[in-house]
Amino acid sequence: MLTRVDHVMICVPDLDAGIAAYRRLGFNIYPGGAHTGRASHNAIAFTGEEYIEVLSLRPGVPVAPGSADESLARYLAEGGGFRVVALQSDDLGADVAAMRRRGVEVGEIRDGGRRTPAGQELRWRAAFLGGDEALPIFIIQHLTPLEERRRQVPKAGDHPNGILRVERVYITVPDVAASRRHYARVLGLPEPKIQRGAVIKADMAVFALGPTGLTVAQPAEPGPAAEALARRGPGPFQVLYRTRSMDAATSWMAAEGLPAPERGVRNTGEHAMLVTPPHTGGAYIGFVGPA
Repeated sequence: MLTRVDHVMICVPDLDAGIAAYRRLGFNIYPGGAHTGRASHNAIAFTGEEYIEVLSLRPGVPVAPGSADESLARYLAEGGGFRVVALQSDDLGADVAAMRRRGVEVGEIRDGGRRTPAGQELRWRAAFLGGDEALPIFIIQHLTPLEERRRQVPKAGDHPNGILRVERVYITVPDVAASRRHYARVLGLPEPKIQRGAVIKADMAVFALGPTGLTVAQPAEPGPAAEALARRGPGPFQVLYRTRSMDAATSWMAAEGLPAPERGVRNTGEHAMLVTPPHTGGAYIGFVGPA
């Protein structure tokens, strides 16, 4: 079954600059190494059981025509940003078979791997949607256990910004009702109710995946969702993190020379704040939690 949001992928033209940007935001983020058989490399910051991946192409490494790296190169040429959400499966073969029984077009399971700078080999399997099902998500099952994966970075957690875990990820769409039906069929989940997102200024439907939420959001008025839809079209635009202290996060970012994040009140009554795309490699990075 699908168990949670596994990671989010932020694509940047220069990995060192991407690492520097996320360290200014208060993430403990470290080079993750090169992907096996590919021209890409990344950096990783663990937040709870999930992680943020900052991805780029290695300078001077040829990009194979027709490959995933060629698609990444085109995306970076268009400005990069928050490209895709990975959902974790505890049985990828069973989940792919169930999707096909629901009429979902999904490709064959692919093996993936990466060697960390310390020489650790990480392994996983992944499946990608195709055809009319081409949503900005893919499904992953890790073959390397979580505790081993967390050891790939010197510090997995304890971020200066106080972030504990992913709360939700958000995908902007032009029609939330239609997208809710589509995602429900792909994920094999009931259609959630539509509610108003007060901070992102959108009508949204939240799919519960374990302790995390996958949200489709249609702009209702000018705001982050509308800005993201106008700038890049439908796709992922925000990651919302649970933090120990929003004031601590703000203080860290101020010391790094970043402007104070925009604050608002969620429809739950909690206060939240957003760091805007110019400071994050193209995503809205949200914080929710006590002052």
